[in-house]
Amino acid sequence: MPDERIPTAVIADDERLMREQIASRLRQAWPELAIVGEAANGREAVALVRSRGPDIVFLDIRMPEMDGIEAAKALAGLAHVVFVTAYDDYAVGAFEQGAVDYLLKPADPERVALACERLRGRLQQQPDPMRELLTELSQRLATAAAAPRDHLRWVQASVGTTLRVIPTSDILYFRAEDKYTRVQTAGYEALIRKPIKELVEELDPDEFWQIHRAILVRVDAVEHVGRDFRGRQVVQVRGCRERLEVSRSFSHRFRQM
Repeated sequence: MPDERIPTAVIADDERLMREQIASRLRQAWPELAIVGEAANGREAVALVRSRGPDIVFLDIRMPEMDGIEAAKALAGLAHVVFVTAYDDYAVGAFEQGAVDYLLKPADPERVALACERLRGRLQQQPDPMRELLTELSQRLATAAAAPRDHLRWVQASVGTTLRVIPTSDILYFRAEDKYTRVQTAGYEALIRKPIKELVEELDPDEFWQIHRAILVRVDAVEHVGRDFRGRQVVQVRGCRERLEVSRSFSHRFRQM
C-alpha cells in the first residue's frame, strides 16, 4: 500500500507576518501538508524540529540567536530544508544546485507551488545533510555581511491583517510607537517591528533624515519647517496633518532653512 501518512512542516522566521504568509501560501499549494509548529529564531527552530520531527522545515536565513544556515547544520539529515530569504544576490546561485529549495520574500504563490512539487518527490528520500552546500552558504553569508549593503528599497508591513510590501519611495515617514514603528504613506499607515535605529542603518541617508530619536522623515516629502507655540522646530510633511517634532539633537539639519 502507498504511504498515506500526512506530510508535516515547521516554519521558522522572526517576522510573524511572514510566517503567516508562508503558511497561507502552503495551504493553497499543498492542502495536505500539516504545519505542526512555528519558530521565531534559529534556536527555537532546532528545538521544534527535534521535538516534532517534521518532514520539512522552512528556515529564514537571517534570524536572531542562530541564523538559518547554522540551524540547518544542527538539523542535518533530520528534515528536508527550504530556505527563505529576502536576499537573492549571494545565495540563489548555491540553491540552484538543487540539493535544497528556496523561497524569496515576499513568498510568490507560483514559486511556493514549485517548491511544494519538488518536495513531494524528495519526501520519498532521506533528507540530504547538505554539508558542502551549507559550508558554501556560510561563506557567502559572511562575504555578504562584510560587503557594503544596498540601501533598503522596500519594507514588509502589516495593514490590519494584511501583509503589504511597500516601496520606500512611497513612504513619507517612520515613527516609533510602543512596540511597533508606524510606516506612513500618502494613502495609508502600516506597522512594522523594525526599530528606528535599524532603519537608520538600512535606509539611504540622502533620502531619509532622522529628526528625532523616534522619527525618520523622507527629505523630499518635507513641505516646510516651522515652530510650534513653545518654539520647537516642527516638520510639516506634504499630504499629512500631523506635524513632526524635531529634537534639538537634529535641529542642525534645518538651520539653513
